[in-house]
Amino acid sequence: MLLWDGYRPQRAVDCFLRWSQQPEDGRTKLRHYPNIDRAEMFEQGYVAARSGHSRGSTVDLTLYHLATGELVPMGGDHDLMDSVSHHGARGISQVEARNRQHLCSVMAASGFDSYDYEWWHYTLKEEPYPDTYFDFPVA
Repeated sequence: MLLWDGYRPQRAVDCFLRWSQQPEDGRTKLRHYPNIDRAEMFEQGYVAARSGHSRGSTVDLTLYHLATGELVPMGGDHDLMDSVSHHGARGISQVEARNRQHLCSVMAASGFDSYDYEWWHYTLKEEPYPDTYFDFPVA
């Protein structure tokens, strides 16, 4: 497994919210949100103003081949805010769908729930702090 994101301080989430309200500059639109406006990320459920990452209970991850270090094909990049990122998305190959299902089954067996809109996003079912959003910086 390759972990992309784990704990995220609330101040980082707040910064992202402020960024989403700024005029579009085009720098990340094609890679991360090609079919929506940046403000719609929150409205459509791709980003939350109060994130499970800030509770320390959510991870973004994928599978990779240990022998080669290559990422396993999942059909859509990490942090792509688009319907192709949803679990059960149409338009991905059978291999990519199987890889997503494999990741999902491993995470479910390990006590995590998937997030319908993002194949890479999992939250611990029995969170130790389900109502706390931490804001300590990571150095």
